[in-house]
Amino acid sequence: MEKKVNVFDTLSRSNVSSLWGAVAAEVLWRLGLRHVVVSPGSRSTPLAFAFSRHAGLEAIPVLDERSASFFALGLARQNKEPVALVCTSGTAVANYYPAIIEARVSRIPLLVLTADRPPEMRECSSGQTIDQQKIYGDYCNWYKELSLPSIEPLRLRYLRQTLVHAFERSQLPSPGPVHLNIPFRDPLAPNLKGEVDGIFDESILEELVKSVLPLPLVKKAGVNIGKEPSWQALKDAVARKRKGLITVGAVQPENTAEYVAAVAKLSKATGWPVLADALGPLRNFKKEFPLLVTQYDLILRNETLAEELQPEVVFSLGIPPTSKVLRAWLESHSCRTFVIDPGEDNLDPLHRETIHYRMQVEMLVESLKLKGKRNNSWGERWQEIEAKALRLIRSRLRQCGYSFEGKVSWILSRNLPKGTPLFVANSMPVRDMEYFWEPGNRAAQIYFNRGANGIDGTLSSALGMAHRNKKSGVLLTGDLALLHDTNGFLISKCFRGHLTIVLINNRGGGIFETLPVAKFDPPFEDYFATPQTVDFRKLAAAYGIKHLKLKNLDDLPGLVKELPSAGIRIIEIITDRKKDTRWRRKSFSELATRLNPEINLKYG
Repeated sequence: MEKKVNVFDTLSRSNVSSLWGAVAAEVLWRLGLRHVVVSPGSRSTPLAFAFSRHAGLEAIPVLDERSASFFALGLARQNKEPVALVCTSGTAVANYYPAIIEARVSRIPLLVLTADRPPEMRECSSGQTIDQQKIYGDYCNWYKELSLPSIEPLRLRYLRQTLVHAFERSQLPSPGPVHLNIPFRDPLAPNLKGEVDGIFDESILEELVKSVLPLPLVKKAGVNIGKEPSWQALKDAVARKRKGLITVGAVQPENTAEYVAAVAKLSKATGWPVLADALGPLRNFKKEFPLLVTQYDLILRNETLAEELQPEVVFSLGIPPTSKVLRAWLESHSCRTFVIDPGEDNLDPLHRETIHYRMQVEMLVESLKLKGKRNNSWGERWQEIEAKALRLIRSRLRQCGYSFEGKVSWILSRNLPKGTPLFVANSMPVRDMEYFWEPGNRAAQIYFNRGANGIDGTLSSALGMAHRNKKSGVLLTGDLALLHDTNGFLISKCFRGHLTIVLINNRGGGIFETLPVAKFDPPFEDYFATPQTVDFRKLAAAYGIKHLKLKNLDDLPGLVKELPSAGIRIIEIITDRKKDTRWRRKSFSELATRLNPEINLKYG
């Protein structure tokens, strides 16, 4: 393989298209870009050549554009910085769409560079040409089509400044995708005969980019805090309300330690319980939270407790947790809700009496100048019920004598090495995480695609999460989510790191067993559960992936307590989705009844 060079040193030997590609690579590298995911194609040659040859960039070739986009999304999640995508013209561009949607809703910075035909080749039956103008609609933070490449100094400065602005818009006001559509005329490959020799030399080109520096991004976006009524209402709630709740949904904060410390300080100062979704970080830092509540779904299935525990005020950090039981309960009680989040989106799907504060919780806590610790019977009551619910769940899981798929989440929560990056697929794995992920102090790093909640790109995103990660990664997934993205295994040849895939194979869509339509078969099995008979051992062999099939769940702890340092492996667990659904319904009903309150405290 040819050694990478700094293409900027040889720009004067490029044709005009290659010149633009090389300037783009250099400018973006100087801004801070480090990873580019490139899919093959002809029209994108100037970009692919420049990015692959740049010494400061890791250019990763991925055949399938959909897989490439989700791999880039996972990589951007891990590093919390923009990743660039490069593809050719035509339907290749459309294959990015699902990941663009997820990036927008989940606030993941992506820089999408799509090559295109020049204007004279559009709408005239030219091959591999579609309308790429604003193809992603409103799902991008910003869109721009660049002009055709030119060697005019003014146009090169325009290229530089457009790239600077695009890189910034991928991160502000909230992270998200930015789309640059870039038309190129032939010739596309570098011209080594010196087509532009004598027009630009290295000193002139260095002058072009020397002003490009890493952007001074303001990470802590906030609001002007003053004497407006909404701020006074928030302060009064913190100071006076005793029956308050803090809900934390699926969040992945930029700085986990600071986020955990801020939420813990808010909980201790108010005496309010923290109802924490398993997809957020808080369950993995139990020692910081005396009032941590993880079994709210089970608790609120008890009608007496659901009535007793009605709050006076709710602080919602991001969107509410996944639990439908919790969401329905919050929606049914009219109380003031403060949504604390720095983004510009409406994060109240329950349409409550809501005030959005566009700030990070760290900034909120700092502004409130919270001190000390407040003890009250309200928090103690939640703590008492949570402890009982945890004992009941643990006992029921230990007594479960077969391979119940929900038990997998419980085993992982108790056995993964400290700090393990864990990617969780949508559908049943997410629900079982919320039900059974036990609070502890293992500091697991939880990743997910919960923006649009689809199963697109699950494997590719997990590989992006694990690529060059200092810690070995784990993917918890069902069979259909994995099969939906098996092209992700094509990334294995350039993947660096380790990923253990814990595969729950219930031969279909287990999430649909929980819906009313499950009672109607046909058409349920064929059109909803969509059962499959894929032999995952053979599938793994086709890609050179190690495969293990467990006979029972007792073997799982030993396989995840220590993780390999390199490669990809599948640990397959065969389960029965219909039996598992019956187990959940029976257990949740019986255990909720056993939570009947023994005492009724007055809160004050």
